[in-house]
Amino acid sequence: MVDKGKVSNLAIRNRERSGDAATRSRASTFHFKPSWILAVIVGLGAGYYFGFREHPVSVASVTVATFYPAQAYTLLNATGYVIPQTKADVASKATGRLEKLEFEEGSPVKEGQIIARLESQDVIATLNQAAANVEVSRTELAKAEADLKEANFALKRAEQLLTQKYVSRELYDAAVARHAKAVASVESARAQITAAEAARRAAQVAVDYTLIRAPFDGVILKKHADVGDVVAPFASTTQSKGAVVSIADLGTLEVEADVSESNLHKVTARQPCDIQLDAIPSERFRGVVHRIMPTVDKTKATVEVKVRFLDLDERILPDMSAKVAFLSKNLTVEERKPVMAVSAAALVQRAGTAAAFVIDGDRVKEVQVGSGDTLGDVVVVRNGLKLNDRVVLNAPAGLKNGSLIRLAE
Repeated sequence: MVDKGKVSNLAIRNRERSGDAATRSRASTFHFKPSWILAVIVGLGAGYYFGFREHPVSVASVTVATFYPAQAYTLLNATGYVIPQTKADVASKATGRLEKLEFEEGSPVKEGQIIARLESQDVIATLNQAAANVEVSRTELAKAEADLKEANFALKRAEQLLTQKYVSRELYDAAVARHAKAVASVESARAQITAAEAARRAAQVAVDYTLIRAPFDGVILKKHADVGDVVAPFASTTQSKGAVVSIADLGTLEVEADVSESNLHKVTARQPCDIQLDAIPSERFRGVVHRIMPTVDKTKATVEVKVRFLDLDERILPDMSAKVAFLSKNLTVEERKPVMAVSAAALVQRAGTAAAFVIDGDRVKEVQVGSGDTLGDVVVVRNGLKLNDRVVLNAPAGLKNGSLIRLAE
């Protein structure tokens, strides 16, 4: 017989094993695979990117800058250089070794001042000799005049004695001849003095040639020879120098600008101009058209226009690069002052008030702008912006305060 208790225990164990297997089967059915987890993460990231993340707005920018009102009245712009109209390369008429330079480059000089000296011992000796010859000639004249005086007395006595018949006619004629000879000696001595004085003047000129003087008031621009160099007129070799210095009158500075033939009709005599120098970019100088040269450079198809400075400044130097704006009218004092301005396309209207978007890092900040006159395509800025601020140009419609931006290339 089968033991019923054992059968019952066996059935219970079988049911427990079946239950454990079912439990394991359900657990394996709901196990999360790694690929599912990755998919969930990617999905969440995409949702954040497309649904929550802020996208930058692509914008162009412009800088708040200094603007000169003259630019609004400019008919034509041209470039050129500052050139002195009175300039000379000073040389010597004598040949000799340079002994001394009296001035340095950049030194102001007056007309007639000695700039340099050549060795002059030989010409000074010649001058001294000529001066001595003048004194000798004067001594000869004094001697001749004394002989003439004596001959006059002798002739008068001879005339009296001849009248009284105390002397012969032959003695009287000898007195007359002696007197005539004395007169000739005086004339000869005087002529010798004239010749000696002329020789002395020539010797003095030779000495003066060794003194190189300034031909006019000006400034020494450049030195071409040094002490010890041999200076020769109309020559410039490795052994000798021609010019000693270059000198210019800085009171005659003008800008020589090249104007295209096609734009020449925009330039007239006495036309007001605005001059900007590359060396002094922060300032503008008043000018006026002085001369329009009557020739055309056919290689460049340009005409040279000379523009004279109305306000000379000691900082203006020869050969500086210059930009010339030919204006349509004379400017007032206020119109010559620089102002802060920005492109009109950088301003937007907010409830009737001008505003601009200032770029601050990768975001923008909307600020109210106090604007003034419109000069061409720019607007004068009274307040709200600072010089060199970068602002958005042609702001997109959706741009607002604090928007994330990206500068367009």
